[in-house]
Amino acid sequence: MPALLDRRLIFVTGKGGVGKSTVATALGLVAARRGLRTIVAELASQSRVTRTFERESAPFEEVELAERLYAISIDPQSAMEEYLRVKTGAVGQALGSSRLFGALAMATPGMRELLSIGKAWELAQLERRTEGAGAYDLVIVDSPATGHGAGLLRTPRSFAEMARVGPIAHQAQAIATTIADPGFTAVVAVTTAEEMPVNETLWLAGELAEQQLSLETTIVNALYPPRFSAAEAEALTRARDRAGGAAGEAALETVLAQHGRSEAQREQLARLCEGLAQSAIELPFLFCDRIGPRELELLADALRSGLERHGLEPGVPAADRRDGG
Repeated sequence: MPALLDRRLIFVTGKGGVGKSTVATALGLVAARRGLRTIVAELASQSRVTRTFERESAPFEEVELAERLYAISIDPQSAMEEYLRVKTGAVGQALGSSRLFGALAMATPGMRELLSIGKAWELAQLERRTEGAGAYDLVIVDSPATGHGAGLLRTPRSFAEMARVGPIAHQAQAIATTIADPGFTAVVAVTTAEEMPVNETLWLAGELAEQQLSLETTIVNALYPPRFSAAEAEALTRARDRAGGAAGEAALETVLAQHGRSEAQREQLARLCEGLAQSAIELPFLFCDRIGPRELELLADALRSGLERHGLEPGVPAADRRDGG
């Protein structure tokens, strides 16, 4: 099986609020450092990645964030207009600009998801249909939250089975085949070590198995460091109980609360790994007001180390990949 960053398409999903977009961007930084021309594709017209780098961008624009690292915000309407323009020229362009046609298309169940994932698929092609656009070595899709993310991966196959014939069926089948190819595509889950996110991650692994897909790895974000042993925590508890002043008692209570949170996280982490029957990559909690480029670099360092420890580091240099090596 190829290493994670030897794939061309990676879907990153997870429960809302666990730092999925941040981790997807950090993974993009790791890939860019390895010499891979990488793009992070956000869906549903989100622009979190470009805002993190304080870059201005128009919708559907491929923006350079750092050396070999790019981002794009994909919205279904622009994806539909591009698809029609490429497939049918001026007629398609006229259809794409028609409000009635657009409303009907977007009302079709699953069409928005198919158009979005279709653009991500296009970004991962060596010969792209977007005029003048360069090829990428790796596309990282910042997918919707867990349930919608699993549905997104299911959409192309569902469309292919329903339509059966015609250009939509052909396109959907091509995308479905790409997603099902473990040498081309990987799915990564992001979670925190808390009960509900862990439950959703375990559910995702089962849902992917039903789709005959596998969860490549799980990244546990925002872990508190284990600072004290059990004996040290007991000593701190005794010290708190003997504290003579409110300030000292409050300080010790804060320390013990952080220790308790770290212990609770470790319990949930153990439950996650047992349920998945595999270990997870761990990322630290960053004590900061906001995540910016500097913080992303720190997470990228930790993520790279985790990938290496789990045997998921990339194996083939980017130049060799482009040459077919």
